Order: sequence, then C-alpha cells, then structure tokens
Amino acid sequence: MAKENLFGKTKSELQEIAVNLGFPKFNGTQIAEWLYKKNARSFNDMHNISNAAKAKLGEQYEIERTEYTTVQESVDGTKKYLYKVNIGQFIEAAYIPDKERATLCVSSQVGCKMGCLFCMTGKQGFQAQLSSGDILNQIYSLPEFEKLSNVVYMGMGEPFDNLDQVLKSIEILTADYSLGWSPKRITVSTIGIIPAMKIFLQQSDAHLAISLHSPFEEERKKIMPIESVYNLPNLISEIKSFDFGGQRRLSFEYIMFKDFNDTKAHVDQLARLLNGLKCRINLIRFHPIPGTPLLGSDDETIFQFQANLKKKGIMTTLRASRGQDIFAACGLLSTKELVKRKEEGDF
Repeated sequence: MAKENLFGKTKSELQEIAVNLGFPKFNGTQIAEWLYKKNARSFNDMHNISNAAKAKLGEQYEIERTEYTTVQESVDGTKKYLYKVNIGQFIEAAYIPDKERATLCVSSQVGCKMGCLFCMTGKQGFQAQLSSGDILNQIYSLPEFEKLSNVVYMGMGEPFDNLDQVLKSIEILTADYSLGWSPKRITVSTIGIIPAMKIFLQQSDAHLAISLHSPFEEERKKIMPIESVYNLPNLISEIKSFDFGGQRRLSFEYIMFKDFNDTKAHVDQLARLLNGLKCRINLIRFHPIPGTPLLGSDDETIFQFQANLKKKGIMTTLRASRGQDIFAACGLLSTKELVKRKEEGDF
C-alpha cells in the first residue's frame, strides 16, 4: 500500500493525522514546523517527536521531496528547472534573479486545458493536477531557496483550475508555522475563471494578475477560448465589485501581437474597460512559438502603445524578456523533455 505524503499538508491536516493516530494534537503543529520552518526531510530529523510517534507515522506516511531533474541557465541569469512529478510527467519552474529581487515562477498543473493560441503549455494539453506538495516542492527544493523574494503562479497550468491546491500552498507559505511570508510576496495569474477568482479574492490576500491580451470580446475569443465561457464584461464587473484596499495589487498581463491588439483603438478600449480600477498593465513581448499565426509587435509600436496608455492615466510597464534562449520566458514553458525521454526509453 502506497504511503501518503505529509509534505504539502496544512497544520490543521497534520493535527488531525496526529489525533487519529492517537497522539496529542500539538504533535501535528510540531510536524508542520519541522516540514516547513526547519525543512526536515525525514521523520528522524524531528527531534522533539517521540520514537513511538515517528514509527507509527512511518507506517502510513512519508515525507516525499523531489530534487530537480535538470537545469538550464540563460545568458541573462534566468534558470529553468525541470521536475518529475509522476511517471512520465514533468513540470518546469523558472528562477529569475534581478538585482535585489529573485522571483520563482511556479507551475500549478502538468500541461493546461485552456488552449490559448499563444502558449506552449496549452499546446502540450492537460495531463494532471499538481498537489500543494508538488507546488511547494518547486520552492523548497530550489538551490536558490534562501534568495527568493517573490513567487508568481505563472508557470505551467491555470492556477484557478486547481484552486484548492493553490490556496493550500499559499496558506502554508504565509503561515507562522512555515515561512511566514507576507501574501504581498505572492502573485497568482489567471485567464479569468470567475467563480474560482471570487473564492481566491475572499480567501487569500495575494496579488492578482489577469491575462487580458485584448479589450475586445470577439478578438479575445480568437486567442483565448475562455472568453466564450467567462466574458470580459462579467470578468471586469466582478473585479470592480471587489475592494482592492491596502497594498493588494491588481495587474493585467498584455502580450503585444503585431496588427492584432496593438492599435490606438485598443488603447482607447482598455481605458474604457479599466476605468475606475487602480491597476497596472504589464506589456509583454510575444515570443514566437510553433503552430500559431501570431507575431510580436515591434519595439517602436510597443513603446508608443505604452506611452498612449500612460497618457490615459494607466500605470503601464514593459516587462523585460527573461530566459528566452532557454524557453523560460512568458508562454514558453512546456515539458518537451517528456517526449524526448519517452523516445529515449528512460522510463
């Protein structure tokens, strides 16, 4: 019988396990601190847990942590780590150092169901949900773990299509029994699954990023099938109904496509659509991928687009392209290694 992994469980879940095994509830709190604050890799590391309790735990449970399989480093210092999560399944995480900041872009699914026209992960298709332990493992097993200042859920998969595990991982990262991170160090990106977004906004204080890419419904539908299910007017209406008080940040991701979403009409519509929202638009250069007719806007067009948005009073930044040479930039994560290794018979 396979043992259940304790890594990725919350303190309350660990307390329940302790009680069910006949131990004091506080043993669950101790286990949580060993797992997430003291980075224990085995029950033997837990010095204040009785030998009897550790033996009992070991009969049904394990602490499963996975090291990365390979790493690629970009000329700009970005690193892309490959993790094996199931038999024949892989995910990628991108580590992005930038002066005093260091950000890790984590995955929440193996592949993705959403089928956006500009995304390599979507072309891979959906294969599996990641557990909170799988998500946290990308952080805790990172060689640069101690340098991390921020985590963004912008890797493989749609985070709100795996909401429970994403929320659980955020709960653990921000808990006092764990790293005790401020939720302001965490950003979660979504293409706009409204019911899950509402739950996220109510249950988490992490930042929200919306993949927008066009302010026009019919145009957005051509590149993002989700528009047929949760359309822009409803999405923006829901966002406007929520109080983004305090330091919580709302941003919109906007990939620039040549002769598609980069005109003055798009600037004007963005200003109308986002009127009244305190937000930022992050402009992103498009990195070409196979099998799509989309092309990236040239820099002159992007700079003018940014200037026009600023004239409208919209805070706008141009995100630097990082890790493009190792396919670690926005929209390029895809575990091609999966196919390669199958062909080589490594499984």
